[in-house]
Amino acid sequence: MVSELLDRLEEISRSRPDRVLRLTGDLPGDSGMEPFELLIFRGFSSSVSHPTGFDPDQPALPESARLEAAELLQGPLNPAAEQRLAGPMEPQLLLDPARWG
Repeated sequence: MVSELLDRLEEISRSRPDRVLRLTGDLPGDSGMEPFELLIFRGFSSSVSHPTGFDPDQPALPESARLEAAELLQGPLNPAAEQRLAGPMEPQLLLDPARWG
């Protein structure tokens, strides 16, 4: 389930303030599937492509979302000098905290 995966990735990210996780995939939209980008940093998810709710206890993505790729970035994120440390890869691979190394 998408919400369980996000919960576990957020939990891992709490102990890694030097990492930002970027997830990409597709969300159902008015005209079919639409691409999305979600960042996880210090235990919180934030969408950079779609609005998210204000309740941090609610999943940032619906269960119908398709997660396609994950990239691990140096944190805190500097958009002018982004440093990719790993990926793209299957998001489930980052459930192993050792991969955040």
